[in-house]
Amino acid sequence: MMAKKSESVFLEEWLCSISGTQENVTLKHPSSASAQAIIRAWADLRDSLQNQAFHSNHLQSLRTLVDVQFSLYIADPQAKILLSILSSQKVSLPQESYPLFVRLLYIWVRKSFRHSPGVIDSAVEVLLHLFSGHIHSNKSLSFFSEGVLLLGALSFVPSASEKSITVCLKLLCQLLEEDYRLIHLSERTIPNVLAGIGYALSSSANIYFVRVLSCLMELWDKSDVPSASLSYGLMILHLMEWSFSNFINSHSADKIDLFSREVLKNTRPAFSLFAVVMAAAGVLRVINRSEQKTLIDLKISAEERIETIACGLVSSAGDADYATMEPRNSFLLQCISLALSKSGPFSYQPHVFLCLTTALLTEIFPLPHIYIKIQESPSGNLVGLVLTEVQQHLDSIIFKEAGAITSVFCNQYVMADEENRSAVEDIIWNYCRDVYMWHRKVALILGGREEALLGNLEKIAESAFLMVVVFALAVTKHKLSSSAPQEIQMRLSVRILVAFSCMEYFRRMRLPEYMDTIRAVVTRVQENEHACVSFVESIPSYDDLTNQAVPSSFQKMEYMWTTDEVQTARVLFYMRVIPTCVECIPASVFRKVLAPTMFLYMGHPTGKLAKASHSVFVAFMSSGKDADPDERDTLKEQLVFYYVKRSLEGYPGITPFEGMASGVVALVRHLPAGSPSIFYCIHCLIEKADSLCSSVDTTPETDLWKSWDGELEPFKMLDLLFRLLSLVDIQVLPSLMKSLAQLVVKLPSSGQDIILNELYQHVAESDDVTRKPTLVSWLQSLSYLSYQNTSKNAPKVAAKELHDSMSGTTDSLSMNKISARL
Repeated sequence: MMAKKSESVFLEEWLCSISGTQENVTLKHPSSASAQAIIRAWADLRDSLQNQAFHSNHLQSLRTLVDVQFSLYIADPQAKILLSILSSQKVSLPQESYPLFVRLLYIWVRKSFRHSPGVIDSAVEVLLHLFSGHIHSNKSLSFFSEGVLLLGALSFVPSASEKSITVCLKLLCQLLEEDYRLIHLSERTIPNVLAGIGYALSSSANIYFVRVLSCLMELWDKSDVPSASLSYGLMILHLMEWSFSNFINSHSADKIDLFSREVLKNTRPAFSLFAVVMAAAGVLRVINRSEQKTLIDLKISAEERIETIACGLVSSAGDADYATMEPRNSFLLQCISLALSKSGPFSYQPHVFLCLTTALLTEIFPLPHIYIKIQESPSGNLVGLVLTEVQQHLDSIIFKEAGAITSVFCNQYVMADEENRSAVEDIIWNYCRDVYMWHRKVALILGGREEALLGNLEKIAESAFLMVVVFALAVTKHKLSSSAPQEIQMRLSVRILVAFSCMEYFRRMRLPEYMDTIRAVVTRVQENEHACVSFVESIPSYDDLTNQAVPSSFQKMEYMWTTDEVQTARVLFYMRVIPTCVECIPASVFRKVLAPTMFLYMGHPTGKLAKASHSVFVAFMSSGKDADPDERDTLKEQLVFYYVKRSLEGYPGITPFEGMASGVVALVRHLPAGSPSIFYCIHCLIEKADSLCSSVDTTPETDLWKSWDGELEPFKMLDLLFRLLSLVDIQVLPSLMKSLAQLVVKLPSSGQDIILNELYQHVAESDDVTRKPTLVSWLQSLSYLSYQNTSKNAPKVAAKELHDSMSGTTDSLSMNKISARL
């Protein structure tokens, strides 16, 4: 479809558009010149021919016609006018007019439906004269590029004679071989040159085919020519796609064989490797869309050629790491990656697979390389240059194709042998660890100073995170759902979780692939104690969490663990996963590894992290399986004392009430009856509630005790104590009731009223037939005590009734009313 589409327009325009270099195209945007201006321009040119003179107005007429080339149609009569002027011995033409004449002739060749063979022959003769005469001796760049384009287009005309085609092809080869240095003067000419070669390759003649093909393949390995780039590589890819489609459509088996022999099987040393890779990819793109089984051998040859180049690249790169890749190898890695993302289905090739791996980590997501450059920058002097480099990378072709390249990479992984799979897995997981370690340092260096650079780095890292997720899902589907040994599955699951923890900071969206992978690996980890321990022990140590090595050039910076967002995100990941597998974590491991981190992050100002830390405590208190249950129970008792202290010292403010409440409920439910830890917890909660209640404003205008507001901190704490009345064991209940009564009677009358009303409701709603009688009796006594301390001017009705009943001043009806309320 692309080939057919491009035939209706200029090939050079299509190449620029599809390769993403539209701004470099030599064609101008459509002009708004009127039909009258076009008619007048042709009339001026006829006058020039009739008068055998060429003036400035005639040059302007040429420019007018070229400016409207997208909408301009030129037939044979107009072409004859142009050719007559060019071939006239009496007309003296200015140098700048020749490229315009050649461009108009090119428009005629590409847009005319029927070409007269005679006019085509005349055009070839005129061009032969121009390029062999003094005109071309001036080495005009635009004349050279327009001439190559026109010669190629003329050779592609179906009605052209064999002689004319041969002359065009020969002349085109001479120009490319002798004057290729002109391309160095301006890269804007390259689309024209490539399009001219494409037309020539697709001509009906086989003569000069190998020579033209060699000109294309050798162009970038010569001196004094523009440097190779991915944009040019894409042009070559799509040029070969267009040309090869023509070979197939015209049944040019000879050209297909010649291409296979010259480029795929016996590549010459002078051929540019990147051009060979891109040309092979263009051929694969056509073959993968074609249904012809006869092209299978050609597909194999193209894939093997790319594999051979990849093999040489892997060998030359050796053990090069993220920051030491040679520029030549770097560019070739990008070309192979980009080529495979465009070529369609590609059979497994081991060295291609390794090249894709390296390209992803060093070329598409080159974070370690950038991090090192930032850290080595003395006092940040190079930050401006790095910012420019990073922005250019974000706008680059290779980065924009990251998704497609990742897809090819994962397909290669699925087809790979086990040895290469395992090697690549290790490379990816280690990359995640390196990104985490480096980004922590760089965030400390750049934070608050170079936010633009830090933001751009994180854009690259976010895309790298997506790559890791997609790859991890492929690994999970392939290995965790197969008959792989249990040990391998456990080890792999842990490594995926650790890698995800390192990249968690860069997760900015909800991904189904992410959740699917997490569920798959967590299911396996939580079934195996060794895997659980391995995962837990991968948490950074307490010292690592609270200290960060600052680069020597930035020693004046102070590290604060609470502001380390990269580390915070990683720890949050652990805190969310650990509750799912806490049953398999031995008490000794929890004590040594998890407890310090859990208590540390209970005091983190980020609410969701503090709450997640409380969830870990709840999960551990609720767990019961252990080889030594006594050790686990002992640890639970010991943890409670520090847990309560750590929670209450940060409340209100840092400690989230919901997290603390869940922890208190868990320890009350799961510790042995009458545990000293529970008594300690109750005592501390009462003290905290007393402190909070004493700070409540009781002035008549703003008395907060007049109504129960469950969102205020004192009321939250009291409500938790009320809930504990129905949760604590029967041994602890008396102590709780006594402490709570002592707290209530110290409150102002308005506070006592509101609390008694809340207690009435809690006791009345209780369905615990064992403890309810005790609570009713306690509440009656508390009401009496409260009444004794309440002003006689404003007695609480219910309390007075209780007092009267206990002092014998009310009848049985009053007592029945109170009992009914309870």
